[in-house]
Amino acid sequence: MKQRLVFPRQKLDLICVSKPVRCSGQESCSNWRAISHSQVLLPCFLLFTFLLSPIAASAADITQQLHRPLNSSVGRQLRDEADSLLSIGEQQYASGYADKTIASCLRALELYHLIGDLKAQGLTYNLLAKAYVQLGSLKEVEDSLRRGLAIARDTQDFQAQIFVLNNIGTLLLQQGESAAAGKTVVDALTIAQGVKNIEGEGLSLSNLGLVAARLGDYNKAIKLDENALIFRRQTGDAIGEANTLNNLGDAYLASGNYQDTIGTYGAAMQIAKTNRDRTNELRAIDGLVKAHSAIGRYERAFDLLEQRLTLSKELQNLPEELKSFESYAQLYEQQGNYLTARNFYERAIILARTLEDSKQEGQLQDHLTKMLQRR
Repeated sequence: MKQRLVFPRQKLDLICVSKPVRCSGQESCSNWRAISHSQVLLPCFLLFTFLLSPIAASAADITQQLHRPLNSSVGRQLRDEADSLLSIGEQQYASGYADKTIASCLRALELYHLIGDLKAQGLTYNLLAKAYVQLGSLKEVEDSLRRGLAIARDTQDFQAQIFVLNNIGTLLLQQGESAAAGKTVVDALTIAQGVKNIEGEGLSLSNLGLVAARLGDYNKAIKLDENALIFRRQTGDAIGEANTLNNLGDAYLASGNYQDTIGTYGAAMQIAKTNRDRTNELRAIDGLVKAHSAIGRYERAFDLLEQRLTLSKELQNLPEELKSFESYAQLYEQQGNYLTARNFYERAIILARTLEDSKQEGQLQDHLTKMLQRR
């Protein structure tokens, strides 16, 4: 089974701009000892919301969103076929079949173009972007997002503009273009403030916090994330709140404020657990493990890792199980227990091989070799 790029934590899912959105832009996921700032923050730049949970639409939902009466029976037939293809694409995406999703979307786009329905094309480009994210095709992700943004501007759909701009900003941040990402998200925030879109303000502020953290300005990141939390709580967006709390925890961790780090990640973990938001729950656990191990609370760190591994197995999520083994290996290595660390590195390598993730397998093997040479 081949591991697919998931944002993002990190799955890199994109916001569905067709309905009220609950997630966050590049909100995202989250080695040890006195960890470097880049090591603390890097995982955050791999998810579109991260955090961004996929929003599935039923066939009925899509029909309601897209249906417009047409005089031509041929037009109605084309619309019905296009609506059906988009609904099938949503189901294929939810089932993890990105290739099939893309095929359905491309055919739907042809039909929507024929009948001149711009809004439907925008919805389809949004789903296309999410599918390309699953495949790690970043060039196609950006193309789909920018086409969707052009349509949102043509139709003066301000909510769509806000969330597509945030997704583009997330993509730019993941590609290391922090300045361009910040400018793009500021544009989104300006629109959100202009139309008083509270949800968009919270999302944009949270993403600007990520940009500030990426640039190493952790005090600014903390202030932006704290402001973002005000808006997210106003809308009752629990998943968005958990994601922003995780972002805030990352900033506290990078600045060495372990007391606030632990409290913030703990709040994120509780909210995520209550809402069965497994992505943010796992991310919060990762942050807590790093914080507790950094100040020598190894027993608590191991308790958290046990929770992480149990959750990964319950979800039958092999990539997350692999990450749990790797975290165990790193913590035992940090304590000088090289024999047990080797055991966990080897278990992680076996899983990487099962997932056909040669890059991860190579990195794990390299870590193991270097550890054994230091013994």
